[in-house]
Amino acid sequence: MKRYTVRARRVGNWWALDVDGVRGAHTQVRRIAQAEEMAREAIAGVLDVAVNAFEVVVAPEVPAVARTAVAQATRARLQATQAQEAAAMLTRDAARRLVETGLTVRDAGVLLGVSHQRIAQLVGQWRSTAMGAQNDLEDKEAVRRRADG
Repeated sequence: MKRYTVRARRVGNWWALDVDGVRGAHTQVRRIAQAEEMAREAIAGVLDVAVNAFEVVVAPEVPAVARTAVAQATRARLQATQAQEAAAMLTRDAARRLVETGLTVRDAGVLLGVSHQRIAQLVGQWRSTAMGAQNDLEDKEAVRRRADG
């Protein structure tokens, strides 16, 4: 599928949009969120094709200092998401291990800094997954016995 790059630059209170490689495909929008839709309409109008017959990449032009700040914020959000996913996995594992050692869900919750209801959910998810795996093993064993029988 053909891909078009749309250069967006701020002009007063508007974003001016110019499509690379499509002569006469120019438009403007108030908000950058509107850029893709308006650029699609401009491209489709100039080339006489359907608005969904191509891909559009909007490339806003912003001052270098702002571009750096955006890149840093985006990177920080990605790192935070990854840390959150790791914390969730470690919390699930710790909850399971604590309950396996005989602690109550209330005690496990206090140790992990979450509610006992959350511990019950985490342990319940683990138990249902473990039970599903156990049932799969039992089903395979039953099939094997019938085949041998």
